[in-house]
Amino acid sequence: MEIRTLRYFLAVAREENMTRAAETLHVTQPTLSKALRSLEEELDKKLFTRQSFSIRLTDEGMLLRDRAEDLVSMADKIEKEFVSLDDIAGGELFLGLAESRLISYVADAIRTLKARYPRLQYHITSGDTEQVADKLQKGILDFVVLAEDPDARKYDFLPFPEADVWGLVFPADDTLAARDVIRADDLTGKPLFCSEQAWVHEIAAWAGEKYGSLRLEGSFRLSYNGSVFARSGLGYLLTFDGLIDVSPESGLVFVPLYPRLETKLYLVWKKFQTLTPVAERFLMQMRTGFGL
Repeated sequence: MEIRTLRYFLAVAREENMTRAAETLHVTQPTLSKALRSLEEELDKKLFTRQSFSIRLTDEGMLLRDRAEDLVSMADKIEKEFVSLDDIAGGELFLGLAESRLISYVADAIRTLKARYPRLQYHITSGDTEQVADKLQKGILDFVVLAEDPDARKYDFLPFPEADVWGLVFPADDTLAARDVIRADDLTGKPLFCSEQAWVHEIAAWAGEKYGSLRLEGSFRLSYNGSVFARSGLGYLLTFDGLIDVSPESGLVFVPLYPRLETKLYLVWKKFQTLTPVAERFLMQMRTGFGL
């Protein structure tokens, strides 16, 4: 199975049309059709359902699409890594980032490296632990920033020098806005927004025996989206301090939780991973930024 054939397959899956896919790939339609037939024969599976004016993926095709995207991304990354080995003024860096105000440490490190190595290029994937850790494990990313303790058996890591502080974001005209802190009792029966990851870990530990009385109205992987719903009066957002605009103009407020709840962040990379020169430079700069 060739990477080129997988690129052909992904183009057809994306365009859902053989003619358009051939145009984007700059190949003839017969060449593309032959490659896809060979792929189906090699896998002994039907990958597409051909209709009058479009092409749809079968269940087997959808499975291959998911695997092919990872394989093609990995192939692209390997190619870029080898190109960057001789590029003393640049290189490519692949990062997966949790949502946190502490990402400023990463931005500061990249800004410093860009001043020294002007051809440096960086690629950012944002998401929760499940999303970014999977890409790190597959080798698609060089580093990730996780908002939970890493598995020391699989990863090397550096803790950030600060921690994120949890609180509640909600409209400024709500009666809870008069509180200095928010306790679990204050949230009983209220519609709450939170990430699923934090809800079953940090919030459950914080609320203790009161956890059963809390109601998750909706889950959001991006706090900004949750704040839009909170501003609309649909619920209360549990999130980190510093992520949401709570200026007087925003109509929102942030009140910290009590007892105080903090989450540590970690810069994480795979154990025994051979880092590219630019990744080594990035790690060194992060150590400097952390005061190590």
